[in-house]
Parts: sequence; structure tokens; C-alpha cells
Amino acid sequence: MEILKLNPVFKDYIWGGNRLKDDFGFSTGFDKTAEGWMLACHRDGMNTVDGGSYDGKPLGDIVDGISGTNAKRFPYFPVLIKLIDAYDNLSVQVHPDDGYARRVENEFGKTEMWYVLDALEGAELIYGFKEKITKEQFREAIENNTLLDRLNRVKVKKGDLFFIEAGTVHAIGKGALIAEIQQNSNCTYRVYDYGRVGKDGKPRELHIDKAVDVSVTEPPKYDIKPLGEEIQKDGYISQALASCKLFTVNRYKTEKSVTLCADEKSFNHVLVIDGSGEINGRKAEKGDSFFVPAGFGEYTLSGSLEVIITMI
Repeated sequence: MEILKLNPVFKDYIWGGNRLKDDFGFSTGFDKTAEGWMLACHRDGMNTVDGGSYDGKPLGDIVDGISGTNAKRFPYFPVLIKLIDAYDNLSVQVHPDDGYARRVENEFGKTEMWYVLDALEGAELIYGFKEKITKEQFREAIENNTLLDRLNRVKVKKGDLFFIEAGTVHAIGKGALIAEIQQNSNCTYRVYDYGRVGKDGKPRELHIDKAVDVSVTEPPKYDIKPLGEEIQKDGYISQALASCKLFTVNRYKTEKSVTLCADEKSFNHVLVIDGSGEINGRKAEKGDSFFVPAGFGEYTLSGSLEVIITMI
């Protein structure tokens, strides 16, 4: 099986900007682009293969046999990976866990992590609550339009990392460019949206009752930094970003090259977040997305590349 290069799926949500086009060189087809789905095998977005023996095929048609033994723990392809350009504030939202999502939405829950690729001066994210409150106080804050006063607002910079378990109230603020690795779900409950209207001219739907049901109304329990420190190796730098039962994410920055391995347990997804070089002799540039099948064995990244590698 060969390494697969994937075509992104783009989304034009109202808060998007132009950095996916300007910084990454994507041709998105939209005036403003909010998200690029870089590894997507979901009913709301599906990658196709770019080149090679499987050129043009949907990832969903071929992924079952190449995801690895760890994927067999899940009744669905386990992860969804995005690039997110927040030109404006995203809505304040929360995602349910698996139990609630399966029972209420016939969907899966959504735990995710954000790695900050860049942030304009003053950019901030909403991450949980300032202090623990009751569900009733949460609902009252929504109804009284005082919710933002209750939430934990964090100034962000390049290299920050947020681990967001299902149930954590959160929002990406304007000026942040994010790589998001998440559970493969598009289930979102919106609780506050700055009074904005959608493309139809009507206020965008809120999901107050469901949000109150699933939210953990207390401060976050995780720090906003990667799991590990940078480690200098011969020819590259490595860093552990996050690890949980759903995914493991590492960052590599090549000065010469690094050889990695996709064993039988899991595929490796390679997202190039900066630079240019090669993957097994194939050109790799900023914004490229590669799927290395489980069991492929060793592969080499060379040149001047910064990548995020995701495994399950």
C-alpha cells in the first residue's frame, strides 16, 4: 500500500478569513474560508486521494483495511483533523460525550485538541469557566446575557495547546490560526453567538437545553501547553503534543531528516504545517496532508519540514 496524499474539504462558515488561501496557498473556491478538513471521513466531509493508484477515490472507500488494529476499537473512523482560520470569533459552544451523543443525536461525542499555529496580538480563546458554578447558574447566565463574564478567557500565542474534553465550554477567538485534532464528530451545541445572523438573514440556532445538559460547569483541569518539551535529536526536533484514548499527536521539525514508522496498530497522518521537503521522496509542502497506512513500516521526512503526526 502506498502513502496517500489527501485533498482537503473546505468550509465557508461566516467567521472564516483568508489565511488558508494566503498562508497555505489553498484554492478553496470561497471568498472566505473557515476550515480545511485535512483528514476527513465523515458524512459532512470526505477527503479524496490526490494522485497515485487511488487517485480521485473517496477515503471512505479504502480506509477500513489500512487504519490499523487500534481502529477496530471504534465503530467508525476515529479522528477528524482540521485547519481553522478564525477571522472573527467562533460561537461559544460545547460538545457532548459519546453516551449523550449516541442517545440523542445518533452521532458520536467530541473530544478535541487545539494546537495554535499562529495568533495575532490580543487573540484569545474561551476555555471553560472562571470558577465552578451550578447548571442553574449557567442557564441564568445565558438567559441574562452575562455568560461571557463567567467564562475563562485566555490570551494565546503560537505553540499553545488546549486539550478540550467533551463537556468543556469553549470558543476560538478572532485572530487565531489553529490545527485541530478531534474525535470524528460534527456534533456541536451553540450557547452564544454574539447576536449574529446566518446566510438566511436569521439568527443562528442556539441549543441551550442540550448545552446545559452536557456542560461541565467548572474551570478546565488541563494546562495550555504541549504534553512534552521539545527534544533535540540528530537532524530533527520532536515534541509530544497530546495523548489520550482517542489519539496521540506529536510534532516534528526536520533540520535534515527523520525516519518514523507506521506499524500494524495505527496509520500515521502527516499534516505539514510549515516548510517544504519530501516524504519518501515525494514532494511535501506547507498544507499537504498525507495518510501513511497502518503496516506501511518506515518512512522518511526530509528537508525543512514542520509536521504534526497523528496516530490512534
